[in-house]
Amino acid sequence: MMWFKYLSLVFILFLITCKSFDPVAYEPPPKPALIGHFEPNTKLRDAKLLVVGKVFGLESLDVDILGNIYGGDKDGNILKISPNEDITILTNTGGRPLGVQLDSSGNLIIADAYKGLLSLDTKGNLSLLVNHFESKPLKFTDDIDIAKDGKIYFSDASIYEQKEYLYDLLESRPYGRLFVYDPKLKKTELLLDGLYFANGIALSKTEDFILINETYRYRITKFWLKGSKKGQREVFIDNLPGFPDNLTRNENGDFWVALFTVRNDRMDGMHPSPFLKKLTSMLPKFLWPKPEPYGYVMKLDGKGNIINTYQDPKGKHLKEITSAIEKNGKLYIGSLYNTRLGVLDLK
Repeated sequence: MMWFKYLSLVFILFLITCKSFDPVAYEPPPKPALIGHFEPNTKLRDAKLLVVGKVFGLESLDVDILGNIYGGDKDGNILKISPNEDITILTNTGGRPLGVQLDSSGNLIIADAYKGLLSLDTKGNLSLLVNHFESKPLKFTDDIDIAKDGKIYFSDASIYEQKEYLYDLLESRPYGRLFVYDPKLKKTELLLDGLYFANGIALSKTEDFILINETYRYRITKFWLKGSKKGQREVFIDNLPGFPDNLTRNENGDFWVALFTVRNDRMDGMHPSPFLKKLTSMLPKFLWPKPEPYGYVMKLDGKGNIINTYQDPKGKHLKEITSAIEKNGKLYIGSLYNTRLGVLDLK
């Protein structure tokens, strides 16, 4: 048993002295009570399932006027799914495409976690828009929203790459950033930093502010782009019941928030202890806290009030939801890991 004690001592000393991963204490707020809008429901089980078993990991979606669905899968493929569920591979980014959105010219703008901000034109040509800022590479290009003037707002979630995003959760440091790219000037501007895993983003209807999901703080932050508060940030909604992922806006100015899963008691309990989080970081990942299978989408108005929630407890129909976008009275639902899409009729 002496060898085991010796190895344990070496292991603990390594954890104490290791500086490459340096978690800090975080005191999560108590979870909101499961009452009112947060009361569990099964509304997501009414969604129709599409392309079951034929896709994997369409993390974000967009839909054109003909009803074609666009998204990027885990293998880097950009897919187009027709209304009758035919699947066409448009290109391969060579990375991990996440956020996707069609611009006014029909180009598909892509936030690729490894490759940066890309554009796929209507002829199938893939081009790089930006992958550096101030001579340093973007580490985790995540989500996008395009303004009426063509400027592309996008998030850089973390200093950790996409395959290592859980280290950001454990470290609890604000590495996320919000950028805007001007395709006319080919210029990138940093708008906001110090975000706790900057994930989904969405412009307001009048484009006077933009929302950013701070996934690992269970909140959505508002950043003012115009008016007397220009350049200021504030909390839009706090203490969410789960981890907010992507964020979209409908034509009425309401917002759809996809929650990847509900809050994790084990993770919340570890957050106040940097030592426990450092210890966990050295363990095999199968021993890390696991997300509960759960489907969750939330609708908010333009002031951050909850309008409704759509849930699937235990994730029997849809789970690990990372995007929800409303088009023509239907809600299209994607996931970073699912082998299906969902379409919920809102009428």
